[in-house]
Amino acid sequence: MRWWWAGVSMAGGVVVLAACSGSAGGGSPGVPSGSRSPAVPSTRAQTQVPSSAAPTPASSASLESCAAGRVDVAVGPGAAVDRRLCVRPGTVVSLVLRPRADDKRWTAVHSSAPVFVLVSGWQVSSDGTARVSLRCAGTRAGAAVVGVSAKAPDVAGAARVAFTLYVSVVPYGKEG
Repeated sequence: MRWWWAGVSMAGGVVVLAACSGSAGGGSPGVPSGSRSPAVPSTRAQTQVPSSAAPTPASSASLESCAAGRVDVAVGPGAAVDRRLCVRPGTVVSLVLRPRADDKRWTAVHSSAPVFVLVSGWQVSSDGTARVSLRCAGTRAGAAVVGVSAKAPDVAGAARVAFTLYVSVVPYGKEG
């Protein structure tokens, strides 16, 4: 008698699977399986940078202008809050953030993709100048967004990103 119920539940499971296989591509019924329904949320992590603004290795204007070795980037008061940088694999970027004109102080630095750009040093001196050392991937090509946050010391709340560096790591061309 037990085997009969097992057979019925197995047949029911097969029917449910067959009904669900029509939308196995992630879409809804009536939507082709190759496209996603806009009502279905994506499980991928969302970045805060629009895809058009995110750097990619192919988006660099001229690959010859990519920096290699050691690069120094200085940011002072009144400078642009966004900067783009194209580097070759293995490059070390030294980022110097001068004291801000407002009451805010540099508090932290974060890389969106540590596999491509790793924050290897962070120091804030007594005069408010922050120094960041960034090490780029040795062999890989990719892009990362490095955000530096600032906050007023006497105001409660979280620090906000005050400077963003878009780094593209572009490999050397292959001879062939």
